[in-house]
Amino acid sequence: MAEKYVIAHDLGTSGNKATLFSLDGRLIRSSLAAYETRYYNANWAEQDPRDWWKAVCTSTRELMQGIDKNQVVALSFSAHMMACLCVDKSGRPLRPCIIWADMRATEQADALAGRIDPHRFYGITGHRISSSYTLEKLMWVQKNEPDVYKATYKTLNPKDYIAFCLTGAPMVTDYSDASGTNAFDLNTFCWSEEILQAAGIDMEKFPDAKPSTYVVGEVSRQAAEACGLAPGTKVVLGAGDGSSAYVGAGAVSLGKSYCSLGTSAWVATTTDHILRDEGMRLTNWAHVVPGLIGSLGPMQAAGASLSWLKNTLCLREQDEARARGISPYDVINEKIASAPPGSNGLLYLPYLVGERAPRWNPNARGVFLGLKMEHRREDILRSVVEGVGYNLKIILDLLRAGAPVESLTLVGGMARGEIEREIFCDIFGLPVHTLNHLEEATSMGAAVCAGVGVGELEDFSQVDRFIAVKETRYPHAQNTARYERMSEIFDKAYTSLLDVYEEMAKL
Repeated sequence: MAEKYVIAHDLGTSGNKATLFSLDGRLIRSSLAAYETRYYNANWAEQDPRDWWKAVCTSTRELMQGIDKNQVVALSFSAHMMACLCVDKSGRPLRPCIIWADMRATEQADALAGRIDPHRFYGITGHRISSSYTLEKLMWVQKNEPDVYKATYKTLNPKDYIAFCLTGAPMVTDYSDASGTNAFDLNTFCWSEEILQAAGIDMEKFPDAKPSTYVVGEVSRQAAEACGLAPGTKVVLGAGDGSSAYVGAGAVSLGKSYCSLGTSAWVATTTDHILRDEGMRLTNWAHVVPGLIGSLGPMQAAGASLSWLKNTLCLREQDEARARGISPYDVINEKIASAPPGSNGLLYLPYLVGERAPRWNPNARGVFLGLKMEHRREDILRSVVEGVGYNLKIILDLLRAGAPVESLTLVGGMARGEIEREIFCDIFGLPVHTLNHLEEATSMGAAVCAGVGVGELEDFSQVDRFIAVKETRYPHAQNTARYERMSEIFDKAYTSLLDVYEEMAKL
């Protein structure tokens, strides 16, 4: 019997990664096609959705070389969330897509907060009011581009647009992307009339919301020719990247938790209800698994802090890495490992681009605090990783206040380094697991979604075909005690600098 495959498309901020999986869980191959993001006006960020489609076509054709297209039973998606793409009835984009990183709609967020109690809003959506979300961005379009708003038939997220391009079927979104719009009631899984009325936005501007396993339709003949697929291939709706990652990390049942360590990072747990943090610091999303909620706290600059460190302070390590034929991060990690836990009292606050959880302060700034003459280069390097860990620990503690977290699975590129895994394990004070595939969580989530959607996989527990625990690490009690004290000082340091941050934002 011929082997069966599924394709996962992961539409990220910088490009689309198409990955071919066998239904027994093997990763066959991947193909990446890049596209651009236009950043301007200080905090605006847009993409051309036609670039997404070109990237999907290019990556799929490359992926399918030498593969019988009839062996692909389905494809599905993971994609960046909280976007605002206005399209007309024919699916034609009316303007560039305003993506998740765009923060222009601060005026609209402030106006919305004046029309509905923010804590009530949080209880409905599981999110705070913020310019990050689709609703506030659409409010901006309504005010500043009224002709576009009037012509808008639906507001889509990236995967929804590509699903339409592939099938021509009625436009839909899934529950996870809907929960990232700030217009969706996570208690009823319906669009919130109360919030949309407060926002002054027409409900019909949003597409029908469906489960992530919903079969949107079949690849049309025209799309098949463009992508190199067989006409009639099933297209499963999929989910936003944050929710897809739950599946790829194995967090598909109550209490399962993970930590994603990429450019940004988050700590996440699986519940069956919104975790209502009094400070509204946590976010809540519809899980890919029906009936579950993913609660998490996202931070901005995790792996980004390490990348900044490499590019600014580690030119010597880059030279050494070239001479030895290894990665600069391997050299950096050797030096980090030679410094003691706590970096001899040096703290790094990782707020290079403001901060989301747990601070929600766009004016926060990065800080090295406690420098002394006796500090070595190694201490500075280690303090950066530890600072990321302290910030994530605060998020972890917020989650633990509302739900039990007994261990964490680590995914993402920053989990590749053994010393990073050791530091995070000791800071968290919990067992941590790493998987056989560290950087494929979102793609695997989409692949499993495709298999479940067309009935080739029984349910989401079948992700165990795709992942396996490669390592389990346990915390060192002495290091954890040291880090507990450092974490308390870290939190106090941020609070003490609030007035300074506000003053610096005016410079």
